[in-house]
Amino acid sequence: MSMQDSAYGVALWRQVADGIERGIADGTFAAGERLPGETEIAETYRVNRHTVRRALATLAERGLVRAERGSGTYVEAHRLAYPLRARTRFSEIVGAGGQEPRGQLIDASEDVATRDLARMLGLKTGAPLVRIEALRSADRTPICVSTTWLSAERFPDAGDVFAATRSMTKLLAHYGVRDYRRASTKITAAIADATDATHLDLALGRPVLVVDATDVDTAGKPLVTKRARFAAERVEFLVENS
Repeated sequence: MSMQDSAYGVALWRQVADGIERGIADGTFAAGERLPGETEIAETYRVNRHTVRRALATLAERGLVRAERGSGTYVEAHRLAYPLRARTRFSEIVGAGGQEPRGQLIDASEDVATRDLARMLGLKTGAPLVRIEALRSADRTPICVSTTWLSAERFPDAGDVFAATRSMTKLLAHYGVRDYRRASTKITAAIADATDATHLDLALGRPVLVVDATDVDTAGKPLVTKRARFAAERVEFLVENS
């Protein structure tokens, strides 16, 4: 079969991509839903699998679908409205949008406070820290990768606690911290490195929004400082003045 449609002069892969995009727009394929396999799509449009792959690759580049190795291709969720305010909780934000929040420990390790980390955490330079790398998702969609630093003296075994609770709020509650607030937030843009791109299911070169933040307890004492990298195409930040 020719790669051009004789009647309309439209490349076959474009016809397939447009058909899938219409299905996403009209709700035939819902956000987070797994698309039919390549073979089924090829049979539906009477094209070969190479044509289907090109169509899906184009949709992925546009942020409409996401391929998960060994699982299939999924419709990307709509952008998550993510408020930035004094009390920011990932689980509450995702849950309010009708999605299931998920946290996953990537790695926990010992670290020491650099001058900047010590200043943000109110510690001495060289103080022992716990460093937690985590992935947070809404349903099946990865939203952000975060690096969080805590005092090893105040929060011993914090990595094990996060692995069990999969929530920073629950981790802090485990150590008696029932409430906390955001003391500072800084947002910058960057390109995902290879490691973050893998965790976030992003193609190399895709943008991320980097949020550097420090949380404090009700007395204003620093608890944690973190650097989160959000998939830029999956969130929209809402800055709330309160």
